[in-house]
Amino acid sequence: MRLLIIRHGDPDYSVDSLTEKGWREAELLADRIAKLEVRAFYVSPLGRARDTASLTLQKMGRTAVECDWLREFPSRIHRPDVRDSTAITWDWLPEDWTADERYFDRKQWCETEIMREGGVDEMYRYVTAGFDSLLAEHGYVRQGRLYRAEKPNRDIIVLFCHFGVECVLLSHLMGISPMPLWHNTCAAPSAVTSVYTEERRQGKASFRINSFGDVSHLYAAGEEPAFAARFCETFDNEGERHD
Repeated sequence: MRLLIIRHGDPDYSVDSLTEKGWREAELLADRIAKLEVRAFYVSPLGRARDTASLTLQKMGRTAVECDWLREFPSRIHRPDVRDSTAITWDWLPEDWTADERYFDRKQWCETEIMREGGVDEMYRYVTAGFDSLLAEHGYVRQGRLYRAEKPNRDIIVLFCHFGVECVLLSHLMGISPMPLWHNTCAAPSAVTSVYTEERRQGKASFRINSFGDVSHLYAAGEEPAFAARFCETFDNEGERHD
């Protein structure tokens, strides 16, 4: 089975939709996905993801199943450097989260005081339980750290969602902490991440990332990827986001 995990197009967070550029990205994405034989579509309930999916679904004459657990990972924490307000779970200064080795551990990362205060572990389990339920519907049942291939297949499954929750899904498949994924990777708006099953022994399947954050559909049309989700490349660049 092949999973395509797609981040929404360039967002207009003020109205939970897309910018003009985001709509162009969604249109180019639709041209790409429409060439595939997709078994099923799933989408976050948030507007920017639904709007991104809408052009693909319209082009293919299809519908998507809305999954609450695909919404952007909602837990918020009190960042060490900003204790008087909350921030999204994956928006930490590098010098803070990397100073605690527990954040690199697949079990301990969510057991720190900051994460417990934000209810991060509970939300992580909610998301991954929903994900495993979906995979089971398509023939792959979680068993330990691998999956039992009850009905192995070559179907293509498409999920329209968000960067934060995408990293949660990938960390679950890889058996690692999501912290390095949240902070050391960046999927640009409309980026496509491809994940395949591998069944090297009959009935035992694992998932392997074939490509992460692919935006070739944008480059092919001469459309530059949006900057959303990134921070300034150099500190002296006042035109790029610092915090």
